[in-house]
Amino acid sequence: MDKKKITAVVPCYNEEAVIELFYKEICRVAGELSLRADFEFMFVNDGSSDGTLKKMQELRREDKRVCFLSFSRNFGKEAAMYAGLEHATGDYVAVIDADLQHPPALLIPMFDALTKEGYDSAAAQRISRKGEPRLRSFVSRRFYRVLAKLSQIEVVEGEVDYRLMSRAMVNAVLLMSERNRFTKGIFSWVGFKTKWIPYENVERAAGKTKWSFWKLVKYSMEGIIGYSTAPLALVSFIGALFFTFAIFAILYIVVKTVLWGDPIGGWPSLACMILGVGGLQLFGMGILGQYLGKTYLEVKNRPIYVASVVETNEAVKEGEKKGE
Repeated sequence: MDKKKITAVVPCYNEEAVIELFYKEICRVAGELSLRADFEFMFVNDGSSDGTLKKMQELRREDKRVCFLSFSRNFGKEAAMYAGLEHATGDYVAVIDADLQHPPALLIPMFDALTKEGYDSAAAQRISRKGEPRLRSFVSRRFYRVLAKLSQIEVVEGEVDYRLMSRAMVNAVLLMSERNRFTKGIFSWVGFKTKWIPYENVERAAGKTKWSFWKLVKYSMEGIIGYSTAPLALVSFIGALFFTFAIFAILYIVVKTVLWGDPIGGWPSLACMILGVGGLQLFGMGILGQYLGKTYLEVKNRPIYVASVVETNEAVKEGEKKGE
């Protein structure tokens, strides 16, 4: 039986402290799978300001299985994952973080799920959040529940970006070339049969997390706006509710004036009502603005990323063909 090829896509942003540890661990896993699959390590440098690119270049000189792309600036993890998938040449492609919070050893049961059990994708599901700040854990759990109720995509609580996919699924994901990317939603939207593999939360091997609380909130908003129109429906519902309230208020004032006259009311209550309604109007306009802004960015059709350095085996072959 012909050996298959696995490409491990590894987005990196300021991961100088951990990249060598990750490389050693994934090489160990590659050794365990060496009789069944060859490996390609596709690192993507997302505009790091430390020595991440230098580490990639060193690994490339030592091991030709190591390939890398380097962005001209920081475009974000979503763009890095897309770039890695776009340049991956494997029959199967994994997306995995470099900080070892995604245990490379899970690639073995993932590969078994695809080659022996007939799945198109095997994804890691974090079943605990040990070592994570309580506020972050609380917001994450609530986000998954809210997104599951608001959208029409399948959302699994505890799912992470770490997964191994068949070439057919990778090609389907690459068809989703939108600029405002929420990869968890894309993985779900394209479908395919997925096996969930549970694992305990693992803390970073070294370095600091790049995901602040507000970055996570912003990422959550990308998911809700990108895969649900429920916020727009909410604005319509609130508008209808206030219109109904206004009708009853008018009827009450008319009846009260006819029966008891029209005493002078206080302006503070009127001012509060105006401020309340005005605030709700601005809230509704803000939601509409979010959708309009995302549409504006999409129609500009800018590239998802710009790579300043590309060191892949495919790029070398193409250069040789052109006589470069």
